[in-house]
Amino acid sequence: MNISIKRVIRKWSGALLAVVAGSMLLAACSESDDTGSEFDDWQSKNTTYWDALYAKAQDSVKAGNANWKIIKNWSLEDSLQSKNTDYIIVHVKETGTGTVSPIYTDTVRTHYTGRLIPSASYPDGYQFDSSLGHAVSMDEATPTKFAVSAVVDGFSTALQNMHVGDRWEVYIPYTLGYGETAQSTIPAYSTLIFDVKLAAFYPKGQKVPAWK
Repeated sequence: MNISIKRVIRKWSGALLAVVAGSMLLAACSESDDTGSEFDDWQSKNTTYWDALYAKAQDSVKAGNANWKIIKNWSLEDSLQSKNTDYIIVHVKETGTGTVSPIYTDTVRTHYTGRLIPSASYPDGYQFDSSLGHAVSMDEATPTKFAVSAVVDGFSTALQNMHVGDRWEVYIPYTLGYGETAQSTIPAYSTLIFDVKLAAFYPKGQKVPAWK
């Protein structure tokens, strides 16, 4: 396990899916590398991508489209003036039946797949991790267990607004993800995109049962 989960998840229980393209991606993580890498001008590309996505989400929310959400980082006061990178963007894919959300001290079970924004070799975005393992769908996989407090701010913010059964596509700006530091196969300044479904959550101190 190469990625620490206090910056998407401190200790992933799912295996990284970075083996095939790893050597190329690791070589491409430096913003100063001018040799023509996969992630040339990555900071600028991610900034442009985020600004356009934020504007699209704003328009959708203003138009009353409930499938789009803009949610402020959980640790920031609502009254404070903020930049667009102080928020995550959510596109709702499925709405669950739960009515209560996890809190920061809870433990969750989720299905997830994480990827980057599109790049030359990865038009759908490079997939850097997934909880699905060899399963072909979330329905067949065992959801991964981790603490809400053990993830980057963007992921934690999403979890604290989800209900059991919700499936969201969550967009996290680099400021609420890994920031300016490259992590394994994830370059610095990367927007993180997660397809995540909340399967269950448990209060602090409660034993998390085996998944059936």
